[in-house]
Amino acid sequence: MIKINLSRLLGERKMTQAELARKSGVNKNTVCALYNEFADRISIDTLDRICEVLECELSDLMEYVPNKIPKTGSSLIIDSNSGSAK
Repeated sequence: MIKINLSRLLGERKMTQAELARKSGVNKNTVCALYNEFADRISIDTLDRICEVLECELSDLMEYVPNKIPKTGSSLIIDSNSGSAK
């Protein structure tokens, strides 16, 4: 899974979600979804803006944590609505 470390980064910088949204131009709902790790999709521009404001690397903002239950190979999960892999 992809872990989003925005809450930690904002805490370390004593910055609010609203302040990040204002400084980056990223919609406050998007910032909130990232902060709470509810986001499914994130644009490259959004990531760029957040990293620029926080003066961090993408690897500081996000990290890969192996899934406890694999989602690929013989355990491939198929989205039943579209018929494609999730």
